[in-house]
Amino acid sequence: MTYLWIFIGGGLGSVARYGVSKAATNFYSGNFPLGTFLSNILACLILALLIVFVVPKNSESTWLQPLLLVGFCGGFSTFSTFSNETTQLLQSGNTGVALLNIAVSAVVGVGLIFWIRSLS
Repeated sequence: MTYLWIFIGGGLGSVARYGVSKAATNFYSGNFPLGTFLSNILACLILALLIVFVVPKNSESTWLQPLLLVGFCGGFSTFSTFSNETTQLLQSGNTGVALLNIAVSAVVGVGLIFWIRSLS
């Protein structure tokens, strides 16, 4: 049953990521991969909030963590797209934007999770 929860959550997370990416391209047309960045940062935010505020109150649940943490957050975030877009930026000569993407994604993602976990 665990695999089913992961499957459902992953599908929902992937659809959410697609929606965020499409929405971002409607508002921003620059070189920075904003849609992927927002998806990854929002996934970090959701994961941290779930770990700190939801999971401890639902420790008996056998479906919550596979559905939301592994499935949804895993499907919503995307390291492969981040890596591909960063490589494309490097290959097209946008080295500064590529390095900014790497630095900001890592610092904001880890910083956000660290900060929220410190609230517990």
